[in-house]
Amino acid sequence: MITMNDIVREGNPVLEQIAEPIEIPISDQDKNTLEKMLQYLKNSQDEAIAEEYNLRPGVGLAAPQIGISKRMIAVHFEDLDGQLYSEGLFNPKIMSHSVEKTFLSNGEGCLSVDREVPGYVPRYAKITVKALNRKGEPIKWRLRGYAAIVLQHEIDHLNGVMFYDHINKTNPFQPPENAKACDID
Repeated sequence: MITMNDIVREGNPVLEQIAEPIEIPISDQDKNTLEKMLQYLKNSQDEAIAEEYNLRPGVGLAAPQIGISKRMIAVHFEDLDGQLYSEGLFNPKIMSHSVEKTFLSNGEGCLSVDREVPGYVPRYAKITVKALNRKGEPIKWRLRGYAAIVLQHEIDHLNGVMFYDHINKTNPFQPPENAKACDID
């Protein structure tokens, strides 16, 4: 079981590297790791389990965040329309994106960052992602709003980019150009 002790924190070089693609066919070890990543997210959102194991709640986790420089992410969340996204993805890639941007009005957080980082993180409002799911089957997701933000945050980890790298350094709360706020509870 993955716990917060397994999550690497900012400053660790693995978070600044470009992760290696997953080789096909996908190894049992990589499948097992991805299952554990997804289970962490589910556990972290279960109040009793999270309290027992001192887990910070998360909606996404990238392999570099557990010290593995491979292109794997897990997500477990509902978008603002109640659509559940609960999957592990191998080699996720953004195939296309909108010109329009969005951002979370309360900013973003990260399991690898133990501090508040104030500011707006500009993201594409709509993206299309292609990947292989946990069974190794090709999938294609067209995402908008909150779902698009979550996937961009996790895919950034695979490219050595942290969410705060996108924040305007001189004016962190200046709304990004051509952007609408995405509000979540």
